[in-house]
This record gives sequence, C-alpha cells and structure tokens, in this order.
Amino acid sequence: MAELLNQLANGLPRRRFDAVIVGAGGSGMRCSLQLAEAGYNVAVLSKVFPTRSHTVAAQGGIGASLGNMSEDNWYWHMFDTVKGSDYLGDQDAIEYMCKMAPQVVYELEHFGMPFDRNADGTIYQRPFGGHTANFGEKPVQRACAAADRTGHALLHTLYQRNVRARTQFFVEWMALDLIRDAEGAVVGVVALEMETGEVMVLESKVTVLATGGAGRIWAASTNAFINTGDGMGMAARAGLPLEDMEFWQFHPTGVAGAGVLITEGVRGEGGILLNKDGERFMERYAPTLKDLAPRDFISRSMDQEIKEGRGCGPNGDYVLLKLDHLGADKIIKKLPSIREIAIKFANVDPIRDPIPVVPTIHYQMGGIPTNIHGQVVAPHNGNHNAVVEGLYAIGECACVSVHGANRLGTNSLLDLLVFGRAAGNHIVDAKFKDQGHRSLPAQSGDASLSRLARLEGSRSGENTQEVADGIRKSMQAHCGVFRTGELLSEGVKQIMTLSERAANVHMNDKSKVFNTARVEALELDNLVETAKATIVSAEARKESRGAHAHRDFPNRDDANWIKHSLYFSEGNRLDYKAVSMKPLTVETFEPKARTF
Repeated sequence: MAELLNQLANGLPRRRFDAVIVGAGGSGMRCSLQLAEAGYNVAVLSKVFPTRSHTVAAQGGIGASLGNMSEDNWYWHMFDTVKGSDYLGDQDAIEYMCKMAPQVVYELEHFGMPFDRNADGTIYQRPFGGHTANFGEKPVQRACAAADRTGHALLHTLYQRNVRARTQFFVEWMALDLIRDAEGAVVGVVALEMETGEVMVLESKVTVLATGGAGRIWAASTNAFINTGDGMGMAARAGLPLEDMEFWQFHPTGVAGAGVLITEGVRGEGGILLNKDGERFMERYAPTLKDLAPRDFISRSMDQEIKEGRGCGPNGDYVLLKLDHLGADKIIKKLPSIREIAIKFANVDPIRDPIPVVPTIHYQMGGIPTNIHGQVVAPHNGNHNAVVEGLYAIGECACVSVHGANRLGTNSLLDLLVFGRAAGNHIVDAKFKDQGHRSLPAQSGDASLSRLARLEGSRSGENTQEVADGIRKSMQAHCGVFRTGELLSEGVKQIMTLSERAANVHMNDKSKVFNTARVEALELDNLVETAKATIVSAEARKESRGAHAHRDFPNRDDANWIKHSLYFSEGNRLDYKAVSMKPLTVETFEPKARTF
C-alpha cells in the first residue's frame, strides 16, 4: 500500500515504444511480425508465455480456398461466410478476408508452418461445417490443417519468426488501462508486471489490442482461464463501444462435464453425432450438410434432442460423437490430440467408444468495433465509423465484422492472420515510426493506481472468486443456447447486482502474498464489463439470428434487426449502426432463409 501511494505521489516509471501490442496470440504476433520486420520498436505484452496463448488450443484448421482437394474459390468461401453469419456480417470485410485467405496461408507455409501434406506435396485440406462448393451445393475441403494441432503449429511458427525479427516480449505482464489524451487519441497503456506488482506506463505511437475472447464469463467454456475479456474491459472503461456482444458461439462438441473442445475436424474427417437411440439425428435437421452444418445450427439441434428426451447417459444430458468407424490408423494420424483429450477428460478411447459431448461456450463474434485495417472505430458527430487515433484491435477481441451472428469453423484462425497482417501493414504505411510521441496527459496512471489501491486498501467486502463464479453461474443460466425474455431480463438484474459487488472486492492479508490474487481481482473488472455488454445487448435484440436464439421471437427479423448493436458501459447504453451489405467488388448476397 505504501508503495502504491508513493507511485501516486511521484508518478509512474515510463518506457517508450513505437508500438505496444497487448496480447501474444495469433493476431498479436502476426501484427508484431509485420512491425518488427519494418524496423519498429515493438513491445508485446502477454499474461502468459507467448506459445501458451489461447490460439494454441485451436485444433481443426485455417479456412482458405486453395482448391487442393477439389475445385474451390474465394467467392464460394465468401458466400458461406455471409450465410453462416446469418447476414449480419459486413460483406466488404468478408470479401477482403476470403480473398486474402490463400495468400496468408502460403505466407505461413513459407514461414515454416508444418501443414499436413497430400501425396503431391500440396497442403492437405479437410471438410468443415458450413463450407460448401458452388454456393451450398455440396461440402468442400477447405480447412488447411496440421493434424488436430493447427493452432499449436501456428503459434510456434509465429513466435519463432518474431524472435528472428527481434520483437520484444513482456512475458507475464497485464495491461490495465488505455491512456487517452485530451483529443481522444490513445497514447499508450498502463501495465502491471504480474510477478513483482510493479506498475508502469508504456508510451506508444500506436497501441494494438489483441487480447482474445472472454469465454470465462460462462461456467461451461472451452476457453482458457486467461480469457477474461481484458481488451473489452479496457475499451469499455475508456468510453469506447463494444459491438454485437449478444452473439456468442456455443461449440457443439465440448466434452460433457469438462468443457474441453473436440474439434469440428472430427466431423470433417467423418465423425457423426448420435442420440441415445443410435440415430444419426442431424440428417433430420440438415439433410444436405448433416453433421457439417454450421455450429449454431448443430448446437440448437443437439439441445433439442436432449430436451426432447433423446439425450444419452444416466441423466440424458449429452449426445455421442462416434468416430471408431474411421479406424485406428486415421484417428492416430489425423486426430491424435482428440484421442488424448477423450481418454483424459471423458475416460473413453475413441478408437473403440464414442465421446460424450454437449454444446459449450466457445467464441465471441462481437468485440471492439474496427474497420478492415484494424483501426478501432466509434461514433463521433453522427459518424458511427469515426477512427480512434492511435488504437487498433485485432483477433477475437475485435469485431470487423466478418463473423456476424455466427462464425464458420476455421474462420477464427483466418481472421487472426488476415487482420493481424492488415493492421501491421496499415501501421507501417501510416509511418507511425516516423512520427513523434503525443504528449501524455497528466497523472496518466491514476485510474489504474486507484483501482489497485481500492483492492489493497480494503479490509472487508466481497471475495473475488465468489463474484466471478456468480457471473458465470448467472450467464450460464440466463444467456444460454436458447434464451427467453424472462430469462434475459432476470439475467440483466443479476449481472448489474454482481457489477456492484465487483466494485467492492477486497484482498485479505493472506491473499496479498500472491500476485495471482491481485491479477484475478483486476480480471474481474474486465469480466464484469463483458458480461454487462453481453446480457444487455441480448435482452434488447427481439429476434432470433445465428447464435442468438430467442424462444419468444423465434424468427429472424430482417426488417428491424439487420443492424449491429453498440454497447456503452456508461449508463449501460445501446446504440445501433447499419450492417455493410455492399461488398468491395461483387454483388451483395441478399438475406435468405438458412437451410443446410
């Protein structure tokens, strides 16, 4: 406490960089690579060692229309992405991403990424949910994979290239708050070294948020414990909006009772879903794509099977993922990690027995609003897409929006690569390196230090984990696969009460010995902001679209709701902006009913 008061009185130590990137996952390291190779002095902050960032958990592949297995092109990929988004994705951004996909994959190959290969040496591609040829006619093999460890291979490849480029990594550092000057430009961040508790101002000409998602606001999640919505919390506290936060993807196949992800690549390789009667039930819901329909569609189908009494197990609360018919050789070669996960977390060997699975929260489609260059945008003087100077956001914490109301599998890793690279190129082209630093406002770190002083000065109040668990329990109960007005309304009340409790958390003398307690309390501030944005936005959207399935409004309402939600933390206010329906060079894909 005395040290914090001293820092308040004397100001924080400062370091200067051309660019500060918060997050060392796929998008952060793809961006930092562009900058470091262009001669920028880059600092990359990460709560964990870079190769342990959550990108490492991605399993199935990177979507790109290479056409190595059969005819494919970017226009079909774009159609699948627009349709998959339930027509809420911005079609200009989607066109850009799908066109760039082959280039970023070939770049990765040249960086040394160990993709699986075909006999002729080309990159192996597997089918994935919602990916089709000729505008929905039949499934197509579009996912570029490294067995079922694609994210692991990607992250290690990018880390090695960044080491080669002399990128500076600040490992086990947590960014606390953005610093904005009087004109609203972002001029750096306040950061905490997690081991020592030292707080520092990192000045930068440009700041990039690449902090990943916030799946830890749910009780059952495939997300790592580090996914606490830090970027969203920082943006919200800085007065910036969060876009489309009502849309969260439930992955159909999380291990029942554990939440660990079973990649869609299992179904891409031929795995099938069965109910308690041994029926391949997806044939009833999606007669063309079957087990490779988009994730929101399959999750709702599974939930319906369970609710109608066809679930498996003693409580009838899961379905089965069968892959023993693929044969031991294929499972061991193409899906080795999945076999390991099934044995460890479900106590079954998929070579012989099916895996119990249930829809589990997985991915946020919304986030900090940006344009296709990664620049953060916010409403200003009637312009909903006014650029926030000096601030970029990329990856899962950003909303470009290429995923709309539902993301296609493999488009997450593609999003990281395309927009991480795009942001890096835009920063280089804007010549930030040649510009001077903007002046830091007086007492730049006061807000962050006050938060820390509040935690450490309190001797009574709420326990951090009790409040965090309350958030997860409430979100799980009130904002699940299927939602109702009554559930959402009650959820808003509970989250607002938990928000008030979060403002009164304390650290007792014993917990202060460990900086993990301090970090968890700071993360709680970010969890609260993300949960509020999610439940308030969901309660307001009176339709069903993509991952937002509202039983009181079961139909999609294109007349009133083809628009993006913008949530502002101050006053829990909502605003809306138009979806960009006009692509860059092709005709608009007009909204149609989604059938598979």
